[in-house]
Amino acid sequence: MSLRGLYAITDSALLADGRLLPWVEASLAGGARLLQYRDKSRDSVRRREEAGQLRTLCAQYGTELLINDDLALASELGVGVHLGLEDGSLQEARAELGPEAIVGATCHASLANAEAALAAGASYIAFGRFFDSRTKPGAPAATLELLEQARERFSAPIVAIGGITLERAPQLISAGADLLAVIHGLFGADSAEAVRQRAEAFTTLFKH
Repeated sequence: MSLRGLYAITDSALLADGRLLPWVEASLAGGARLLQYRDKSRDSVRRREEAGQLRTLCAQYGTELLINDDLALASELGVGVHLGLEDGSLQEARAELGPEAIVGATCHASLANAEAALAAGASYIAFGRFFDSRTKPGAPAATLELLEQARERFSAPIVAIGGITLERAPQLISAGADLLAVIHGLFGADSAEAVRQRAEAFTTLFKH
């Protein structure tokens, strides 16, 4: 499948109190191409249950599910994984999940990190943060110039992350981003319907 479009990432605080499934479904109905389940808690029973429910939802919409930083859970569910720089081996993930799985890699603002990630078997390279981000306020800042350089250098799909809103999205797409990873700009809405509308608006940007 072509990796292009909206990349929805869950946030356990934003999607608490029963919002996880309906709001994620709204994002999928709005056209999200990838969904990353990101939950840093240690409640492995709940995480397994939620990830399984999300896998079922994603299958209904033809969306690919990835698990953040948990290769064992991704392997158990037969889905993809996204790994940060210190969150395990991309080679190990590729070997464990097989050649077809989506294995994503955090590259911060470094072309060298991206090159190493692709050599280790990553499916896509994720750069960020591009703007002030509530999720990772201290992460290194990436620039549009970096995105353009990455686009010239790599043929693999490029993900942009960090404080992305509908207003900021077009410049990232025109600089070379194939996927926009969005958390607050998507799920920081006040209803599932508003999430769906935001997802549709992001998805439309990729059609131009």
